Amino acid sequence: MAVVLIIDDSPTELHLFQNMLEKSGFQTLVADSGEDGIRQAQTSHPDCILMDIIMPGMNGFQATRKLTQNPKTSRIPVIMITAKDQETDKIWGMRQGAVEYLVKPISEKQLVSKINRVMAG
Repeated sequence: MAVVLIIDDSPTELHLFQNMLEKSGFQTLVADSGEDGIRQAQTSHPDCILMDIIMPGMNGFQATRKLTQNPKTSRIPVIMITAKDQETDKIWGMRQGAVEYLVKPISEKQLVSKINRVMAG
């Protein structure tokens, strides 16, 4: 069973993504900050990470950059998630090491498809 770490400061979004993924057979871990997400990624080594961009403290861009620069977590694919559909955010996210980018609201089918695609390589 694949493990997905969801990093988002919104309890509502965490719950929503967690329910979608668990219904589709994924095991989930959650973190409500970039800092906590990095710690969890280093200890649990998930198969994929969903990363919100806008968070207090360390934002998603900063957290993704730290994950991709760390040899322990650099191979974990990161999918950035945001409420804004801005090309500059997508480009910046990819420069930080994200492999994909999704805009909220996200359907369960879209989310599962994207995760399966990035984990397949």
